[in-house]
Amino acid sequence: MDRLDQHTAVICVADLPATDDRESLCLEYQWLNADQTNAPVAVFLHEGLGSISMWKDWPQKLCEQLGFRGLVYSRPGYGGSTPRAADVKWPVDFMQRQAHDVLPALLDVLDIDSTERARMWVIGHSDGGSIALLYAAAFPDALAGVIAIAPHVFVEDVSVEAISQATTLYTQGDLRVRLSRYHADVDSAFYGWNDIWLNPEFRHWNITDLLPSIRCPLLAVQGHDDEYATMAQIDVIASRVPHAQLVKLPACGHSPHRQCPAMLDASIAAFVASIRSSVTSTDR
Repeated sequence: MDRLDQHTAVICVADLPATDDRESLCLEYQWLNADQTNAPVAVFLHEGLGSISMWKDWPQKLCEQLGFRGLVYSRPGYGGSTPRAADVKWPVDFMQRQAHDVLPALLDVLDIDSTERARMWVIGHSDGGSIALLYAAAFPDALAGVIAIAPHVFVEDVSVEAISQATTLYTQGDLRVRLSRYHADVDSAFYGWNDIWLNPEFRHWNITDLLPSIRCPLLAVQGHDDEYATMAQIDVIASRVPHAQLVKLPACGHSPHRQCPAMLDASIAAFVASIRSSVTSTDR
């Protein structure tokens, strides 16, 4: 089953005028392993065309492997969350707004307090990976660790070319039909992402100068065959965050959790175990 609507809830987050022109946004969210109330929380941030249902069962399997409680949600404009109004375009700093405004507000509404946030992991893919990095940079003492999978930290020609090709697939191929399984308003999701990435002003978007603020453990993962970016993305992360660990997956494209989940899961499990071991040794 692709859609997981029967397992999700919707919560309204108020007072976010900087994110949208409405007084509140309603976000579709889902807890994983909700009964494990003492386990660390892992927050999953989806890709630019993603949603809760588009993750399918990968977050659940990873949480079970790591012993985490998981939180997945669809950002505004995606899945079952408040759709983007047709005349609203995402601003150039839309990912910063998600990291600085929307995610903290959601954590507040869900009563995830500062103690829980200090043990929290943020795991993001693609645009979600960028948002994860931005959150870690803005709140350097609020996380146990961050895992960025195929993140973007600046705009490359290959990204723009691939997104331009996606436009053709959406308007002339079957991409719109395929995506409609994961979004209540598929045009909201697609054109919100597509329009901003193809906006000439967005070509100057670059968050590399913010990365040195990241103090928590950081794992950056990318496939060698990523069709949306080159390995320069995570190499820049390593140059700006010396303690970052990199994983470069062979024969893997832009979506490691779908294309090579075993390699990705093993890399994440080893990273989390090393951090836990380090923390345990320090506490002795």
